[in-house]
Amino acid sequence: MSETETAILAGGCFWGMQQLIRRRPGVISTRVGYTGGDVPNATYYNHGTHAEAIEIVFDPAVTSYREILEFFFQIHDPTTLNRQGNDIGLSYRSAIFYTSDEQKRVAEDTIADVEASGLWPGKVVTAVEPAGPFWEAEVEHQDYLERIPDGYTCHFPRAGWVLPRRNATPA
Repeated sequence: MSETETAILAGGCFWGMQQLIRRRPGVISTRVGYTGGDVPNATYYNHGTHAEAIEIVFDPAVTSYREILEFFFQIHDPTTLNRQGNDIGLSYRSAIFYTSDEQKRVAEDTIADVEASGLWPGKVVTAVEPAGPFWEAEVEHQDYLERIPDGYTCHFPRAGWVLPRRNATPA
């Protein structure tokens, strides 16, 4: 069995994030919850300054952390502070919660590439923070759009927000 890696991302309402990311090649499992805030045992009705987030377990032999981040930047707007679509507030902020120094490096590098591309509508406001406790959301929030296909989401892939491949630097 191959090794797995975990990514923790916040980009607005966790329902839409989970629905799109779960379908990516190499994604083994996802769960939604709350992280990056101040309330222990966070819940939907009491999550303080936590962000709605998604925990992604993936196979790095099939997909890379970088590829997951590139898709993350394609399905939410990382240029809106504490907001995605109609969802406004700290819960809906854009953030990457890294689990290793390498994930932090890749996150910062990806953000720099998003900024340099000029494809997004403004400056990236995505926070890059160390992962802390992840409080799993209630069962009614898990797999929400699988159970309620016409339920609310503000996430969709934007065709114009695809990072161009880097050219190899000459030796």
